[in-house]
Amino acid sequence: MKNNDLRTLTRLALLVAIELVMKAIGLGSVPMGPLYMSFLTLPIAVGAITMGPAAGAVLGGVFGAAGSRVVIEEFLVGEEVSLLAFCDGKTALPLPSAQDHKAVFDGDTGPNTGGMGAYSPAPIVPDAELEKMADIAIRPILAEMARQGHPFTGILYAGLMMTKDGPKVLEYNVRFGDPECEPLLMRLESDLLEIMDACIDGRLDEVKLSIRPESALGVVIAAEGYPSSYPKGMEIKGIDAVDALPDTKVFQAGTKREGSRTLSSGGRVLCVTALGKGLAEAQKRAYEAVAKIDMEKSQHRSDIGAKGLRRL
Repeated sequence: MKNNDLRTLTRLALLVAIELVMKAIGLGSVPMGPLYMSFLTLPIAVGAITMGPAAGAVLGGVFGAAGSRVVIEEFLVGEEVSLLAFCDGKTALPLPSAQDHKAVFDGDTGPNTGGMGAYSPAPIVPDAELEKMADIAIRPILAEMARQGHPFTGILYAGLMMTKDGPKVLEYNVRFGDPECEPLLMRLESDLLEIMDACIDGRLDEVKLSIRPESALGVVIAAEGYPSSYPKGMEIKGIDAVDALPDTKVFQAGTKREGSRTLSSGGRVLCVTALGKGLAEAQKRAYEAVAKIDMEKSQHRSDIGAKGLRRL
């Protein structure tokens, strides 16, 4: 960071007295979004950039090149929810809401990850609110991109924070979110390929999504030590037994085949996902399926869905 940038931040520090977050602009080696540190005020953030252990952590330290530039934003307080929508450049068709669990340990503690589990729908954004949320967070972006001559086709993902002042956008992605994707696809009855073709052909306005009424919940089984260093090559048993269960599916991520064996090859290895008549049943069935998976040196959260159940 250049000296003139620091001078600018210092001047701003005299004017700003809200809680802030400092984010490294680059992405991490895993899809975990912007790397960040939170600070009470801008003067503390400026100090963290220029001195002390946080300087090494953010600028050129553990974040490497990703920490060579930072942005400072308002720290938003609330509950996160993910809103995904199919887009064909002019029409947006929202999927049901989903809620991810970023922290590695129960109770939303520990370092952030690419996601340790998710469920859909999220009670904080019921189906009746989907169109309203799309009007706030999806369709204005779609319209502006088209106006600028860059119509967007694909999946637009809005990470929202439901604050006391209403929904605010944390980030946008142009992909299915993982692990939100797994519960959403379990609930999607419509043919995914046909929806994608409609997006490409610009006829999404002719499509009506068919969504299963059940809840879906997925639990990520990760390698022990993730998101830091972790072992690989552990044999995974029980996948076929889980896939044989009704309305249950093991989505494989960090796996590889070696002869007849399935071995771990990444940090987040599996997402064990199940449907249920409600969130409680989906949670119960997903964890019953997780118990059938045998993988040494693994970890998973035991509270996926608990936040949603407290709202019911």
